[in-house]
Amino acid sequence: QVQLVESGGRVVQTGGSLRLSCAASGRTFRSYNMGWFRQAPGKEREFVAAITWSGVGTSYADSVKGRFTISRDNAKNTMYLQMNNLQPEDTAVYYCTADSVRAGPLMDEYWGQGTQVTVSS
Repeated sequence: QVQLVESGGRVVQTGGSLRLSCAASGRTFRSYNMGWFRQAPGKEREFVAAITWSGVGTSYADSVKGRFTISRDNAKNTMYLQMNNLQPEDTAVYYCTADSVRAGPLMDEYWGQGTQVTVSS
């Protein structure tokens, strides 16, 4: 069992930066691939980024490539999402996910409660 808690979401102006964190419980954090998804009002949840259990492999949605960076610190049981040059279309609830098998858009094993990111124009 893995419990995930996101933090770091807030209101930011267009072009600004934010770093989201996802703290995981349990001693098996390093066994899980981790990822970020987001859901904007009236839209379906969409994949943002993923990182493998070792931290070596990463993948990104085309919409965030070059602006967002996913990372993890297995010693701290924490994953991060550095978001730069934020745009109004990045406004969404951002969810952290963990998956023992998949690392990408099909991740679906454990989920956090989400953190709200609002980008004002």
